[in-house]
Amino acid sequence: MRAPQHDESLEPILSSGGVIEPPLGYFAALAEKCRERGMLLIVDEAQTGLCRTGTWYAFERDGIVPDILTLSKTLGAGLPLAAIVTSEEIERRAHERGYLFYTTHVSDPLVAAVGNTVLDVLRAQELDARARELGEYLRAGLVAIKERHPAVGDVRGRGLMQGVELAAAEGGADALGARITRRCLELGLHLNVVQLPGMGGTFRIAPPLTATREELALGLEMLDQAIADTSGRAGG
Repeated sequence: MRAPQHDESLEPILSSGGVIEPPLGYFAALAEKCRERGMLLIVDEAQTGLCRTGTWYAFERDGIVPDILTLSKTLGAGLPLAAIVTSEEIERRAHERGYLFYTTHVSDPLVAAVGNTVLDVLRAQELDARARELGEYLRAGLVAIKERHPAVGDVRGRGLMQGVELAAAEGGADALGARITRRCLELGLHLNVVQLPGMGGTFRIAPPLTATREELALGLEMLDQAIADTSGRAGG
């Protein structure tokens, strides 16, 4: 392995950027460019990994294997747990160069046990297949909402990670998104709880992997009602 001059880090789906998914083939081409330049390809799957998108890891869609994979969030099931996964060769080179990373709770046995249990549950309950199936249901419901409401400009995403982008509106998409969020909360649905400038016009929807079809149906109904009540432009 040549010593890389630079590294390339990416998310398979840009979550905070508005649930943006590059086209099929993009990451395969990027991986090839990294190999040509002796670069390490680092994939951040804190949000997309561990069955969220309908496969264990979102990078699988593109047929690539990253040099380094980072995980968190789902892995800890609510506890602070993260992991860096890499090859034996890269780990050996890091060790030879004296690289060291530690925190107060590094290798904490409690959260490590939780992480192992999470992996066992994901595998035993086949939550990757469940995310694919429920993701198709969720997406169909969101597309139906888009068809009914001109205020919705786009629906995109994969599995149980979907994005709903609002069309331009009077006062801006952020303002409309804030109004819809408030109405959703009144109806009992938490949606885009954190409002940041430039991000409020896209709803990032990532229900629990254990959500039921009935719960998704109720959430879709509430979102549909909130858009109708707020935008005043519902279709017939």
